[in-house]
Amino acid sequence: MENIESKYDAIVVGTGISGGWAAKELTEKGLKTLVLERGRMISHPKDYKTANMDPWDFPAKNTITRKVRENQNKQSRTNYTTTEASSHLFVDDKKHPYNEDKPFDWIRSYHVGGRSITWGRQVYRWSDIDFEANAKEGVAVDWPIRYNDLARWYSYVEKHIGVSGEKLGLIQLPDSEFLKPMELYCVEEYLKKSIAKNYNDRLLTIGRVAHITEGTKPGLGRVNCQFRNRCRRGCPYGAYFSSNSSTLPMAEATGNMTLRPNSIVHKITYDANTKKATGVSVIDSVSKKTYEFKSKIIFLCASTVPSTSILLQSKSRYFPEGMGNSSGELGHNIMDHHFKVGANAEFEGFEDKYFTGRRPNGIYIPRFRNIGGDTNQKNFLRGYGYQGGGSRGNHSWKKNVKEMAFGAEFKQEILRPGMWTMGLTGFGEILPYHDNKMLLDYQNTDQWGLPTVTFSAELRENEHEMRKDMIAQAYEMLDNAGFKNIKQMNDLYTIGNGIHEMGTARMGKDPKTSVLNKFNQLHDVKNVFVTDGSCMTSAGNQNPSLTYMAITARAVDYAVQELKKMNI
Repeated sequence: MENIESKYDAIVVGTGISGGWAAKELTEKGLKTLVLERGRMISHPKDYKTANMDPWDFPAKNTITRKVRENQNKQSRTNYTTTEASSHLFVDDKKHPYNEDKPFDWIRSYHVGGRSITWGRQVYRWSDIDFEANAKEGVAVDWPIRYNDLARWYSYVEKHIGVSGEKLGLIQLPDSEFLKPMELYCVEEYLKKSIAKNYNDRLLTIGRVAHITEGTKPGLGRVNCQFRNRCRRGCPYGAYFSSNSSTLPMAEATGNMTLRPNSIVHKITYDANTKKATGVSVIDSVSKKTYEFKSKIIFLCASTVPSTSILLQSKSRYFPEGMGNSSGELGHNIMDHHFKVGANAEFEGFEDKYFTGRRPNGIYIPRFRNIGGDTNQKNFLRGYGYQGGGSRGNHSWKKNVKEMAFGAEFKQEILRPGMWTMGLTGFGEILPYHDNKMLLDYQNTDQWGLPTVTFSAELRENEHEMRKDMIAQAYEMLDNAGFKNIKQMNDLYTIGNGIHEMGTARMGKDPKTSVLNKFNQLHDVKNVFVTDGSCMTSAGNQNPSLTYMAITARAVDYAVQELKKMNI
């Protein structure tokens, strides 16, 4: 490692959704690029150690064990990320601590590929309703871009990653470049027809998901989804999009990428004479030795909190509060998507029907609140969509197991599936509040001597009012369709639990109120770009990764043009 080159055309910090795209685009445009990842190396597909294991192959049948909860207490709060099959793909909270003034679930994956290995893969475009909302409602600051600025980049990204879905022609949810959609289950089709009959402002569709359902896509042997639904373990088929199966190997193939794992970037260096960043300072996470790497441009794609932390740590007499923080907004306006609210129910019927395979996807009901006319609400701004789906699990044979613990009748009973059930979970927008924030604690440092992060963020009245409507509408749609035993759901939600943290280095038109311009450049330092979730000016209600990818591709295109013009 000591003999590694120290000068590059570009440096990319992070290898997740955004970092992978930055690496691919920069290297394909001919730039010698150093890609830095703070975690260990994970190679596709050989390092997906649990990808082919069945529940009985795990000591505790693929549950969240007591040991996991001890070492990954905060990572396990979701109750779905850290089972035995996937706990190794999330950090050890004891080794990577953080602080909470108010409860915050910071779910992290420190390895090459980041959370692109474990993400939910739901991909939805934003519309001008989302990009214009702040300006129209007088909330926070206006986005410096609109849908038309991203439309072609959405298409560019979608054609590469592969998006399965159905065209709908909705103003609030523009259509993507689709591969064939996955199929709805019978109970979902039934609810779809009921919603179409009872409402003129909403509909049900299959989820839009980054899975190949026909043909192939670029990368390492990326082929059709096998419907195993073991996606969080890493996909040996490359059927869903990840950095490891797609963008990083494509960057590697150019011969222009140097990938360095175990490299903790903690500061961006700066030349006051040129008013440009000169490179980054790195701590080797294993040896704890320090290195300096230099480049012409830098792309921060380490994910929202780490990228913001790096900027805050990049202090000097020119940037006493952190690089790019002349507005004072760096670290503020943290957002997520609030969920764990809705309804579920049982359905009497379709007893002669079941499903084939394990579909790695659910249903989606696009936003239908506050999009104009009769949809506008008095009690809350913005909106929400529903995700969820139908299922048919085991029959209630467990209740009678003592009376029928052997024999032919018992065998028949355990093979007979139970009732169809249906669940609707709302995913709602959180507004950008200035005092929802992250701070650095220099008194409590980590094992590398770096400050730990402290979170202070909570839901406000707007979100709580929205949650009431999310419950009521889910109940109403199921009730109208004739579902039985409907139960409202309003589980405990903590910011961060949606794993969509964003907004702490927001884009904007005015350097006095924002950190980045319309091309994701720091207002204060033109050769530093930030294209992960920290750049978001508002949160929308859609899963955000598709927008991160489109923003990254667009920013790289601009950066390389400016570099050639010698403007940066």
